[in-house]
Amino acid sequence: MTEPVARSPQHPPPAPAVRVGAARRLAPPLGTLAAVLAGFAYVGAVDPNEAGHYPVCPLLRFTGLYCPACGGLRSAYAVVHGDLGAALGANALAVLGYAAFAVFWAVWLVRAGRGLPAAGPRPRPVHWWLVGGLVLLFTVVRNLPAGSALAP
Repeated sequence: MTEPVARSPQHPPPAPAVRVGAARRLAPPLGTLAAVLAGFAYVGAVDPNEAGHYPVCPLLRFTGLYCPACGGLRSAYAVVHGDLGAALGANALAVLGYAAFAVFWAVWLVRAGRGLPAAGPRPRPVHWWLVGGLVLLFTVVRNLPAGSALAP
């Protein structure tokens, strides 16, 4: 027979598993969705196409160059009003970002509903470099005469 192992203060017994209710697990993704929907509702109600409602992009104002976010509010306004063509014309990268958010949010919601950790597969540094390169390429191309279709 073996004797039980004595636990030292350095090795306490494992903590019992804590069960978290579904409402508590779903609160973060649902709260995030509520905040995003509130932002889109505001932009949908206050037209960014009318001057004076939102501040002007400082990069555009002082340099005449479009930043990667220029046209993002007009794009969100068009999405709220169901005009995908206008949304893509205002800022195609923003529409891609809205779609990516929707996918990642749905995965988060499903994982939370199943009681799994919120984080799934983590992007590697190469993925972040690719995203940064895509944003930089989008910014450069939309400021060239040949890329005027990407300008807001």
